[in-house]
Amino acid sequence: MKLTTDWRIIILLCLTLGLAPFFPEPHVIGKLRWLFGGAKGMQLMDYFDLVLHGFPFILLIRLIIIKLKK
Repeated sequence: MKLTTDWRIIILLCLTLGLAPFFPEPHVIGKLRWLFGGAKGMQLMDYFDLVLHGFPFILLIRLIIIKLKK
């Protein structure tokens, strides 16, 4: 599938969906801080939001691993 193996698309997804909204800090970073801080008060929607914003980075890591194995 071209979508999951194209560097340009995955990097674009990381920079847009993965980091949006950008101010005051990227959303995924705020969610990760919350999760690593004990996740007090996190609800199901917050976990879904973390997965949604983190998925482009998972695709990027997957693509890096595939390229390194070759």
